[in-house]
Amino acid sequence: MYYEIRDEYNSKVSSIDHIDIERAAKFIFLNRTCFNGLYRVNKEGKFNVPYGDYKNPTICDERNLYLVSSLLQKVQIFAGDYRESAKYISKDSFVYFDPPYRPLNKTSNFTSYSKSDFTDKDQIELARFYAQMNELGAFLLLSNSDPKNEDPNDNFFDDLYKDFNIYRVMARRSINSDGRGRGLIKELLITNYKVE
Repeated sequence: MYYEIRDEYNSKVSSIDHIDIERAAKFIFLNRTCFNGLYRVNKEGKFNVPYGDYKNPTICDERNLYLVSSLLQKVQIFAGDYRESAKYISKDSFVYFDPPYRPLNKTSNFTSYSKSDFTDKDQIELARFYAQMNELGAFLLLSNSDPKNEDPNDNFFDDLYKDFNIYRVMARRSINSDGRGRGLIKELLITNYKVE
């Protein structure tokens, strides 16, 4: 049943201008029953996450859907390249950057939740954009993997964001093909303001 619904979901093309309630319901079903709630698509843009192993998943959390709906009533959501958001950012903005995390090693090469990879070059371009938004006076927070988990000499992010505050925090990883790879690991939080 999961794969049948996934195929139906993938057979339709989404559009920002058209609300497709049936497709939205299928997405919620897939999200609640897929492997670890992961969202990922293949090179053709098709959702390709396998099913998860759940005994009794809550597929429709009606109360939560209504709460989220009420919070989103005055919100505008834009889909596009992150650089397009610059026109909406000002000194009164708080901006959270959550790019595809940089792989910690050569075997963890998952860098894409979409049909395009997010490479080190893309990470560098994002850091430039981060610095430009800092010039506007916006409050900025970015998260990413900490390469020092695997290589203490890997200063990629330390060099890239040397003019900002870099915090190493423990975070729980719940997505890993090997269950032993799940658990606490250091991640980076990078801000342009001090955190007490």
